[in-house]
Amino acid sequence: MADYTLTELMAVTAAREIKDGEVVFAGTGLPMLGAMLAQRAHAPNCIIVFEAGTVASQLAHLPMSVGDPRVMRGAATAAGLSEVFTYVLQAGRVDVGFLSGAQIDRFGNINSTSIGADPRHPKVRFPGSGGSCDIACLAKRTIIIALHEKRRFPETVDYVTSPGWLTGGDSRRQAGLIRGGPTAIVTTKGVMRFRPDTKETYLANYHPGLTAQAVADDTGFLLAIAGATETPVPTPDELRILREIVDPERVFLK
Repeated sequence: MADYTLTELMAVTAAREIKDGEVVFAGTGLPMLGAMLAQRAHAPNCIIVFEAGTVASQLAHLPMSVGDPRVMRGAATAAGLSEVFTYVLQAGRVDVGFLSGAQIDRFGNINSTSIGADPRHPKVRFPGSGGSCDIACLAKRTIIIALHEKRRFPETVDYVTSPGWLTGGDSRRQAGLIRGGPTAIVTTKGVMRFRPDTKETYLANYHPGLTAQAVADDTGFLLAIAGATETPVPTPDELRILREIVDPERVFLK
């Protein structure tokens, strides 16, 4: 880990999930880093969309948030939240959206609402959905970014704020969600993906310095680890772009 930080590894791993030409709904922090890196490394034609209302931003500097005026530079559209969610997301034009939350279960359901059996009297109250539920339901696929701790990966989330694969199998489509679903969870310990049939998570990659078993031991549900390999490390060019072009001021890279 001497040549790169965990944040850089996660940003690079997230960026590699983006394909050239895709429309990317990016949030503040790691999603921004990943989207900007992808655009400058292997996906020059990807289109970045921000919740505050801009489409196809031509970013010269890393924004501090989705509402930073810098997201408007060169944008094809600079409208508002309602327009982005209606004419871009709901219309099915978003290929990949980035999400996060306080809890994530084995089917990729996300809780960012509350901890406790009764949401009316929670032990802990979180900010709620924001636009996450919309993205989870309407984007063609989602990438989840999370801190990897056992308490954050329970068997079942206390509250489904943003639906993943619900109870697995075909349950998402049966619930009326005709597109989308999570395809990867990039964490501080590795990368989890989903079985094509059951939609259960499995460990695809564990980060350098760890083992597959160590990742499983810090997961609150039974995590399949057979066949897991070490996460590919960032290339010198990816690190150069991240450090010199995307975030030279170390706003998020630190």
